[in-house]
Amino acid sequence: MIDSGWTLFLDRDGVINTRILGGYVQKWEQFGFLPGVTEALKILSKEFSRIIVVSNQQGIGKGLMTEKELEILHRKMIAEIESHGGRIDRIYHSPHLEMEGSVKRKPNVGMALLARKEFPGINFQRSVMVGDSISDMIFGKRLKMVNVFLSEDLNQARKIHHCIDFVFPDLITFAEAVSGTKNK
Repeated sequence: MIDSGWTLFLDRDGVINTRILGGYVQKWEQFGFLPGVTEALKILSKEFSRIIVVSNQQGIGKGLMTEKELEILHRKMIAEIESHGGRIDRIYHSPHLEMEGSVKRKPNVGMALLARKEFPGINFQRSVMVGDSISDMIFGKRLKMVNVFLSEDLNQARKIHHCIDFVFPDLITFAEAVSGTKNK
């Protein structure tokens, strides 16, 4: 059972905001919250002691955006979440290209280890990883987290079922299940 000592790890693209298929969210004007996300983060902020975003951002490695541009985007994202009563405690990202094999890039666990260094109270076995890709689920599994896969496509979930503990269609449905707020 989840209590206030748990940590929530979230992927960004496809979980918090709309993923640009075959591309990258490079600036705020391209960023769009998925339906229900700000309400979900308000709910989840009451349920988890820490909310950490872990995001592969190889658009930086490809030269499509800079670290500064990503920082500006993330500041605006956090401000919008906070204006709706939610919070993000920290965002970690990997600017590395997939072919580099960086320990920071999911499914490797470097971003989680950085988070635990900054927040020593993190216990990975009392953490939840919410993502929409196989790399998110492998990341969580390697750390023995509870894995929540967001997808409306159950066939996709079946393909990687060995890494998934729960499937929800979106973040708000997950948040309502965790808090028991649906239909209240």
